[in-house]
Amino acid sequence: MEELTDEQKKLREMVLQAVATLTQQYGDDAEVVATLRAAEFAAQGDVEALQAWDLIIEYLVALREGKPEATGDALN
Repeated sequence: MEELTDEQKKLREMVLQAVATLTQQYGDDAEVVATLRAAEFAAQGDVEALQAWDLIIEYLVALREGKPEATGDALN
């Protein structure tokens, strides 16, 4: 397995923190809330923020499906 760059580590940490916060605040609705936030950024044309929210959603989906290891590719 390849070593993560500092930037990749920072992104991974940010995604994991966002997932934890969303899950804590919204429980089973965390994925829906994340999707709504992603839609807001898409409507504004903020590509970077949309990509970040897409990673968050991908991680939430993997957790829901019981496959958190499937998120490794997206976060590496």
